[in-house]
Amino acid sequence: MRTIDPAKHAARRQHIVNAACELFATQGFERTTTAQICKAAGMSSGNVFHYFPNKRAIFVALLQDDKGEKTERLAAATAGADPWAALLDVVRFLAAPAAEPLAPPLVMEAMLQAHRDPELAELLNQDNTDEHTVITELLTKAAAAGQIDPELDPGHAASWVMALIASMYTSAATEPSFDPAGQLPTLLLILERFLRGEQHQEHRTGGAPPRETNASAAAR
Repeated sequence: MRTIDPAKHAARRQHIVNAACELFATQGFERTTTAQICKAAGMSSGNVFHYFPNKRAIFVALLQDDKGEKTERLAAATAGADPWAALLDVVRFLAAPAAEPLAPPLVMEAMLQAHRDPELAELLNQDNTDEHTVITELLTKAAAAGQIDPELDPGHAASWVMALIASMYTSAATEPSFDPAGQLPTLLLILERFLRGEQHQEHRTGGAPPRETNASAAAR
């Protein structure tokens, strides 16, 4: 029996995924054929199906392409000493692919297919759950450290953080003039003002906002 080189096998799989990426992004899953994927990869159908059983498996592999890196980055964030800095790093990491031309339409296509494919929906839901769990943990730690408004519910706030990140992808996919990379600083500023509350004002003014005294109140 011929010995399989794991590195070569992984490289061939990645080559097929890369070849299919633009097709799925520009044509959608349904309109992309296995023949087109084979042609883009420069491989016969027999070779392609040696690595993937069907078109769906290629699409799923594409969506899970950064799974290992994401797992590592999220784990590193929760282990960091500064939860606020770690949170901003996670937001940058999750939002950055929105600036890549193919990522936003792929995200939109994945959402569309998830409505038709329960197993795919479960995969996407698990990814969302993992991200939400980490962001919630970082917000909880940041609140305990006095870095954000302690009155915010961490779980609810995490949902809004994720909604803002998701809007980067939907806007990039639907608005040709939208510049995700240029909008990222604005997203971070919105999160800072939303999450840090009065602390943001203190940072801007160099101290806490003046409080009304009894004398000033009586003078009004």
